[in-house]
Amino acid sequence: MGREEIVARILSDAQAEAEGIVKAAKERAESIVRTAEETANAEIAEAEKEANARAKLITDGKAATARLDSRKVILSEKRRVVDGIYFRALVTLCCLEKHEAVLLAEKLLKDNSEKGDEIVFSENFAYADNVAALPVVRERQLTVSEERPKLSGGFILRGKYSDKDLTYGAILSADREEHQAEIARAVFGNV
Repeated sequence: MGREEIVARILSDAQAEAEGIVKAAKERAESIVRTAEETANAEIAEAEKEANARAKLITDGKAATARLDSRKVILSEKRRVVDGIYFRALVTLCCLEKHEAVLLAEKLLKDNSEKGDEIVFSENFAYADNVAALPVVRERQLTVSEERPKLSGGFILRGKYSDKDLTYGAILSADREEHQAEIARAVFGNV
């Protein structure tokens, strides 16, 4: 088998593996979304039941106040449900299997690192050695800090001029700011 055939086979195998990983990740994400939606619907039903009971007691004497209070309770419960969705997402990210965690870290490093940055891994990031061995680390001359602070998973990039918080908590917080309204609409509808 010639060199070109070997390279072609390696590329073909890598493409097939990448497609498998993407497919598995999509299936896992769909499963997580389904579970979150089911849990959210159950919590919404319970929250609405409680809110309706509270509203009925209050409306006897203060109808206007009761309507306002029930809306606040429902909004609070909706926030709690959205908080739960993001908490489950954080737990899922912190529990990623080795291959998925390393792929995510590689993407984050490719998208955010600059030459000479220092990677500061979270104390609970289990695959720091695997990430440190990635080609992007060598290409961009990244260093790995001995420091392992208590972070919400992931890592921080310390740069010459600024730091970049790439912890899972920070990533989800940014996602929440950008997509919270969409998630609420998807979970609760236009209610």
